[in-house]
Amino acid sequence: MNEWNNETVVEVFPAMWQGFIVVLQVTLAAGIIAVLLGLLVAIGERVGPPWVKRTLSLVFQFIRNTPLLVQVLFVWTATSLYINPEWSAFAVGSAVLGVHYASYTSESYRAGIEAIPVGQWEAATALSLPTHRVWGAIVLPQMLRRSTAAVANWIIAMFKEVPTLFVIGVLEMIAQAQKYQGQHYDGAVEGYTIAGILFLAASYPVAVAARRLENRLAKSHY
Repeated sequence: MNEWNNETVVEVFPAMWQGFIVVLQVTLAAGIIAVLLGLLVAIGERVGPPWVKRTLSLVFQFIRNTPLLVQVLFVWTATSLYINPEWSAFAVGSAVLGVHYASYTSESYRAGIEAIPVGQWEAATALSLPTHRVWGAIVLPQMLRRSTAAVANWIIAMFKEVPTLFVIGVLEMIAQAQKYQGQHYDGAVEGYTIAGILFLAASYPVAVAARRLENRLAKSHY
């Protein structure tokens, strides 16, 4: 029976740190997609023609209600077979993760838009303000203020989902731990423990900051 080995910790840590850097890179790439695409979807569902609204609603409901793992495997297989087998697992995985979480950030944005008092929409209409002025000066500033904390929580959740991408070969921390174990027939427990500690060390301070921001915004006047 294998026992905890501090020497193994020292040996496996560089690979785990390398995997942690990959996790941060994926989170950054996917986070940009989730934030921007989610915003575009929320705006499209608000001001788009009926067919755009229905299409966006159906597509993103489907994304929200199917497992991320299935989406990752499906897109990876489809792109490899029918589009470009040279695309990297990092790029495909980041894109899938970003689109998946855009389906959640869009809901947070939508809630922020719907929370804007009806009177402000009516006043903008009465003043005949152009659409870009209404959204740029009235809607987006208030919506972003209301939804920032919720979107931050989705990004934290996405950060913790990055290990899902090990199934397509993204060398994040779990994949690095399994790789080390395959090479040395040992070190899985140490590797997974390091992964858990690194995830906690990175996500907990951000979660606390997001909670404080959420509480501060809840007490403020819009």
